[in-house]
Amino acid sequence: MHDIRLIRDDPTAFDAALARRGLAAASADLLALDERRRAIATELQGAQARRNEASKAIGQAKAQKDEATAAALMSEVATLKERMPALEAEGGELDAAMEAALAAIPNLPAAGVPDGADEDGNIEQHRWGDLPEFAFEAREHPDFAGPLGLDFESAVAISGARFAILKGGIARLQRALGAFMLDRQTAAGFIEVIPPLLVRDEAVFGTGQLPKFSEDLFRTTDGRWLIPTAEVSLTNMVREQILAEAELPIRLTALTPCFRSEAGAAGRDTRGLIRQHQFDKVELVAISTPEQSDALHEEMTKAAEAILEALQLPYRRMLLCTGDMGFSAQKTYDLEVWLPGQRRYREISSVSNCGDFQARRMNARYRPAGESKGTRFVHTLNGSGLAVGRTLVAVLENYQHADGSVRIPDALRPYMGGIEALRPA
Repeated sequence: MHDIRLIRDDPTAFDAALARRGLAAASADLLALDERRRAIATELQGAQARRNEASKAIGQAKAQKDEATAAALMSEVATLKERMPALEAEGGELDAAMEAALAAIPNLPAAGVPDGADEDGNIEQHRWGDLPEFAFEAREHPDFAGPLGLDFESAVAISGARFAILKGGIARLQRALGAFMLDRQTAAGFIEVIPPLLVRDEAVFGTGQLPKFSEDLFRTTDGRWLIPTAEVSLTNMVREQILAEAELPIRLTALTPCFRSEAGAAGRDTRGLIRQHQFDKVELVAISTPEQSDALHEEMTKAAEAILEALQLPYRRMLLCTGDMGFSAQKTYDLEVWLPGQRRYREISSVSNCGDFQARRMNARYRPAGESKGTRFVHTLNGSGLAVGRTLVAVLENYQHADGSVRIPDALRPYMGGIEALRPA
């Protein structure tokens, strides 16, 4: 959420930042709305003050037997009382309009983020790992993983498109991946959390999915939302709180199911596990001071990269441009893993620094050390460490053999009871 006071201070800079996001200038409309809102507030305050002053003067006039003055004052008070509810109503409408307008504007990009309209403007930071070589034509996972326990047909019969059933060895491999990731991230200093999967409007608003992206979510009949990512639950753990600076940074991680309607993905990735309505993900969240957040962004990205390196999966890190970043992010790194079946890199993690954007929506603050009264907004960061289903896809495709078997990466074998390979049933 943006602060109208900061827009007042430098509307030109605000519009320039919006332009980097590919958005039209908005400061003039916002400031006009703000001016009207403040004018109504000033008029209401003046009316309240005059009503109180006139009410006091009525008693004085009556005490002096000045009935004409008392009557005039009483008429003025009656007029003020009639006008004030309309002012209060208009002020409330203008406040709501301002909040809605500000809530619809995405976070502004950090200074070092490259300009660009879409993914073509992203900049590769580095690559890791050698691409695997096969003595046969590598296949995409839907074309060979059925005999390993990947069942789309039964899932479609039960739930419809974009669902899958995993059974036998492939189910165990997915479970092993989630446990492996959690163990690595907790060893890196993140506190494991089992959070709610159903959240209220305020929580989804706080992290920026509402109101703009409601179509991407699933809502229950009692008005709650299924989480699209554990970022929502974990980040909102500090909503409406004032933390001590000594508590920061807070590092949290969770392995949860996630639920997305994929409303904007019609026709994309309809085969396989890449884009499902339900999937598992290990989420990383950090709550920090402004001074800590840049270093934490690098730390969290490396924590996600460490999983890929431990599994010996080739990847590249991309710095997203202004047109490809998420709504709440001011800077984002995407990690893209190599998928031999598709012969290209695909996103497996996004790690974002949101600055104080989410904190303002959640009213999450901290008190700097040595200060008894002043508070500042925290910074929030989030990222995947990693998306379990997409990591499963990467393991299946990078470790596939011509006979349809899949070798288990060395790092996962302790989680697989020593099983060295998945073999077709």
